[in-house]
Amino acid sequence: MKANVGNADKLIRIILAIVLGTLYLTNTVSGVLGIVVLVFAIILVATSLISFCPIYPLFGINTCSLKNKKS
Repeated sequence: MKANVGNADKLIRIILAIVLGTLYLTNTVSGVLGIVVLVFAIILVATSLISFCPIYPLFGINTCSLKNKKS
């Protein structure tokens, strides 16, 4: 897997995951929608940590700078 998530993208993903997690933990969203929101937040954190988003190659997107790419 080549890194395709840049630093700005990682920061946005982490902030969005925090917001979604807070919405779930404060019971603003609950039920099935709450579970979907929580799973989405976990996916955002995971893709941020591994610097790879499996959807990006499908659309030819790469937000990672050349010096940060992993082979």
